[in-house]
This record gives sequence, C-alpha cells and structure tokens, in this order.
Amino acid sequence: MDAHRRPLMDRTPALLVEGYAWLPDRMRDSTRSVLRTRLLGRPALAVRGPDAVRFFYDESHVHRHGAIPAPVLDTLFGQGAVHTLDGVAHRTRKELFLPLLEAGRVARLTEHVTEAWDEAVRSWSGRERVVLFDEAAVVLTRGVCEWAGVPPRAVDPQTLARDLVAMVDGFATPGPRHLRARRARTRQETRMAGLIEEVRSGEVAAPEDSVLERVARHRDTGQGPLDPRTAAVELLNVLRPTVAVSWFVAFAAHALHRWPAHRERLRAGDAAFATAFAHEVRRFYPFAPFLGGRTVTELTWHGESVPAGGILLLDVYGQHHDEELWGDPYTFRPERFLDRPPGPDELIPQGGGDPAAGHRCPGERVTVGLLEALAVRLARLECTVPAQDLRIPLRRVPTRPRSGFVVTGVRAP
Repeated sequence: MDAHRRPLMDRTPALLVEGYAWLPDRMRDSTRSVLRTRLLGRPALAVRGPDAVRFFYDESHVHRHGAIPAPVLDTLFGQGAVHTLDGVAHRTRKELFLPLLEAGRVARLTEHVTEAWDEAVRSWSGRERVVLFDEAAVVLTRGVCEWAGVPPRAVDPQTLARDLVAMVDGFATPGPRHLRARRARTRQETRMAGLIEEVRSGEVAAPEDSVLERVARHRDTGQGPLDPRTAAVELLNVLRPTVAVSWFVAFAAHALHRWPAHRERLRAGDAAFATAFAHEVRRFYPFAPFLGGRTVTELTWHGESVPAGGILLLDVYGQHHDEELWGDPYTFRPERFLDRPPGPDELIPQGGGDPAAGHRCPGERVTVGLLEALAVRLARLECTVPAQDLRIPLRRVPTRPRSGFVVTGVRAP
C-alpha cells in the first residue's frame, strides 16, 4: 500500500493533551500548509492561509449541520443554534443578529459596558484584591444585559456571568469543567426560555427592537416563532460571546504588564492605536485553536484529499502565528496594524468570510469595539500588579493567565 494512503491514526487523544500546539506542530513540516489526519473517528484535512480561509467558507465545500460535536453544542452554542444551520436557513436566522450589530448599536453597547466598568473600578478601590478576568465578566454581563433589554429582576449578574464563563470554559475539555458548562447551559436556557414566554404573554415588556424583543418575535422562513428553548439559545448567543470578551480583557492586561511602553498611547486616547492594539491582542493570544466543518463532497487542497463526510479544519492559531503572513509572529507589535488593517481572511479569531452571508461571527465588531474601549481603561487603571502566576498554558483550551490577572491597591479616578 502507498505509504501516503495508509490508514491514519485518530489524533483526538493527542488534541486533548496538546491543546493549541496540536495542529501547528503537525503542520510545521508541511511546505504547502495542508495536513491529512484523523479526528473524532473521521478523516480530516487541515488547511491554513487566506486562500484556505476562502476555501473553508465555501458552502459548496463545507456544512456546519452535523459537524459540531454534541458536547460543544451542549455547552458553547446550544442545540438548534444559528451555528448549526446552512444555506437559506442560516441566512434567515442570522438576520436576527445582523441589525443588532450596526455601528450605532455597537457604540451603545460599548457605552453600557464602559459605564459598568467605571462604576466597578470605584468599588475596587476598597478591596484588597481584584481578579480582572472575573470582574470583567461581571462588568460585561451587566452592560450587555442592559443593552439587550433583559430586565434587571430577571437575572443576577454574578450568577449569569459565572454561567456564561463556564459555557465557554468547558466546551473543549472533558471532566469537571465540561460538567459545569453543561449545568450552566441547562440552568440559563431554562431561565431565558421562561423570560421569552413572559415577553410573549405580555407579562414582561421588552424594549422595542431590543435583543430580547427581536428574539421573542423572530420567525424562521415559513415557520412560526422559535420555540422558547431555541429562542433562549439565541438570546444566550448574544450574551455569551459578549461576556467571552473577558478572555481578551485578561490578555490585554497581560500585554500591558509585559510591554508597558504601549500604555502611553492608549492613555492618550489614540483611537487608531487602540484599534491596532485590540487586533494584536486577538492575533497574538490564543483563543480558538481551529474551526471545523463537515465536507459535502470529496475535497482536494494542494494535492491532499478528504472524502465527503470527512472534516475540514482551519488552523486558526497556526495562521495567526504564520511567519509568511506576519513576519515576526511571536512578537507583540500592535504597530503592524497601523500600517494597514488586517485582511478579512488573515486575522480570523471570529472566523473568516462575509459576516452577512457566511459563518463569520457577526459579533466581531462588538469584540473589537469593547476591547478598544477597555484597553484604554486598563492602561489608565492605577493599581499594583503583585507577584502571581501569569503563565498562559497552551494545553488548556480555552486558555487564559492562570491567576486571572490579579491587581491590588486600585485607586479610583
């Protein structure tokens, strides 16, 4: 048998052990940025690079329906979520989200979050120790719930923040973190489904054209309103990714601690630099290791093939640290994005392609806007960073600074 076509060993156990390095390490020896492997019992083809991003997001190549493993649906996205749909069904469901993410609405969300941040900082000044990751999650929860029209009586920000963080933290790992994520999703889907029913019955008045009101009245093509559980899933798919920005806030604090020279331009309110800094945080620090989809037909990329029903993987972490794309990928250098904005198929922490028609996360603009604003506030934060474990383990997915980034002696402005 041709050695090139011998049955491939399933690499799922290695992925669970190696984390972010699993795919880049195996692709390092490839001169064509492509790799044949086996994952979750299926043949898989891993690709990388802007051309590969366009190949990956071609709907004639890859479908999401049936591609996302059940453990990920049961924790991160939710059963029946927009992420599981394709074609017309996907575009129709996505219309629920796109108007919410126009520039004016993103600006209002940023205002709600920064007001919550400024209020929180005043309370931190009386505390001995503050874990920025945890506090950022609560701040983001308060801000996004107010913006989304979720009534204060319906949620406890501390509990909701903890559950939304758990959904993200446990999607990619077995064990206690995964069990916490499942329990958190069940708890919040039940709570939000009840809220949807209260809105529909008139018991709760949702602000006109708010996220809550839009989710409650949305109809897929040729169907009635979403069932309460699916509506709850989609409401959480606005709240959860916003609160996931807490990962990037912790990374931004880590970057400012390691490279404090960047503080001056952020403190001065240099808007262009704040945008470049946000992009570099999203590129440099690890979040999604890769993206995957189920192949519709046999696909060939740079001479390597995967059959229909296999898996096509897009190496996100490897692409963000590709020397051909970035020149000095392991140097944290926001200035690279002052020279030119990132190409849509180069920087892909929220996916690639067209957010209006494809599977790129429409919330990317929210992530960038919030990170710009909060990076400026982090640069202006008067505090002490005590000795702590700031290592970022690449075996943990999703990872973050081990300490959560602790600060002491916060001085209110």
